[in-house]
Amino acid sequence: MSYEATTTVPTASSHGSAGRRGSAPKAVASSSRMRDGLERLVTRGLGVDEFARDVSRIIRRSIPFDGVSVLTMDPATGLATKAFVENGLQGGAAVRIAEIEYLEPDVNKFDALASSGRIAASLSAATGGNLRQSRRHRELRAPHGFGDELRTVLVTEEVLWGSVTLGRTSELHSFTPAEVELMASISSILAEGLRHAVVLAPPPGKSSDDEADEDQNLAGIALVARDNTILRADAAGTAWLKELRAAEPDVPLPSVMAAVAIRARGAAGHRGPPSVLARARTRSGTWLTVRGSVLGGDEDAPTAITLEPARPHELAPLLADAYELTPRERRVVWLVAQGLDTDAIAAHLFISPWTVQDHLKSIFEKVGVNSRGELTARLYLDRSAPRLNPRDLP
Repeated sequence: MSYEATTTVPTASSHGSAGRRGSAPKAVASSSRMRDGLERLVTRGLGVDEFARDVSRIIRRSIPFDGVSVLTMDPATGLATKAFVENGLQGGAAVRIAEIEYLEPDVNKFDALASSGRIAASLSAATGGNLRQSRRHRELRAPHGFGDELRTVLVTEEVLWGSVTLGRTSELHSFTPAEVELMASISSILAEGLRHAVVLAPPPGKSSDDEADEDQNLAGIALVARDNTILRADAAGTAWLKELRAAEPDVPLPSVMAAVAIRARGAAGHRGPPSVLARARTRSGTWLTVRGSVLGGDEDAPTAITLEPARPHELAPLLADAYELTPRERRVVWLVAQGLDTDAIAAHLFISPWTVQDHLKSIFEKVGVNSRGELTARLYLDRSAPRLNPRDLP
C-alpha cells in the first residue's frame, strides 16, 4: 500500500475574488468586521471541522485564497493532531510536507514562526519572490499548481494550538503585506476558537457504524512502515485507529500517528529521546496518548505506535492551558475538589479568604461554571475532559 497525492486545485476564476497577475488584488476588508464575525464564532462551541470551515468562510470575505489547511497541534510537542483541508494537498503529499516540517530545513516552518513571534508570514516575502527556495513548494506545491502561501500560527499565552495556511494558485497574486498583517491581527481570536474546539467543545460522538468495543479501554499497538503505511495492528490498536479515522475519514493515516512516526524516526536518527508522544482527542471524546519509537537501527525499521487512553497526569497540563488557569488557580481547584472550604483553602495557601474568593471568581469565569459543585464535576467527573492531578500542581 502506498499513498497517492490527492489535491483539488481550483482555477483562478473559481472564486472570482483574486486577480490574475498584473491586475490589482481585492482590497482587504475591514479588520473590525472580520474580528466581530470570528469573535461570535468562538462562542458557538463548534468542533474542529465546523470551526475550521466557518473560519475559512469568514476569512475569504476579506482575503481571497484557493486552498486552506487548519491544523490542530499538541501544545506540549507542537505535533499535528488533526488536519482540516479544503482544496489542498492531501495523502502522500501531505505526509511528505509533514516530513519536511519536522525533519528538514525549510522556510516559514510553524515552530520557527511561533518562536520568532512573527505569527503570520507569506512564502513570497520570506523568499524574496523566489518561491522555489522553499523545499515544500519546489517538491510539492508548485507541481500541483500552487503559488504563494500564507501561514499563521495560533498562539494563546505562548501556547501553540495550531495553524491556518492559505494558498493561492500560481496564476494569482502573492499575498500582500496588508493581508499578512490582517491574519496576524486575528491570530489570537483564531487560537482562542481552536482551543475551545479542541479541548472544550462537546465531542460529536461515535460515527453511526461504530459499536461498543471492549478493546477501546486498552492500550493498542500499530506498526508503521517507513512510507507511513500500517504494517499490522493488534485488536486494541485497530479499534483506536478506527476511532481516529472517524475524525479524519479522508486520510489513510491519522495526522497524529503520522506526526508521531515521523518525529520518532527523526529522533532515532539523531539520538534523540527514545520515544515521542502527542495527545489527541477521538471522535467520541476520548483522549489518547500516542507514543512512537523506532524498532531497531535500520533505515527501513518500522515505528511502533502505542495508543492508549491518556492518564490524568498526562492531561493536567493540557487542561491548565485550555482553561488558562494560573498556577495558583490550579491549586485552588485541587483543594476545592478535596472538599475544603474557603477558610481552609486560605490557611493551606497562606492567603486571605478574600483572595481565595477572587481566585474562585476567576476560575468560575474561565471554566464556565457557577458553583464549586459544577467546577468539580466539570474537571473531575467529565470523562472526556482533561483532569487536574496533584502531582502536576506547583
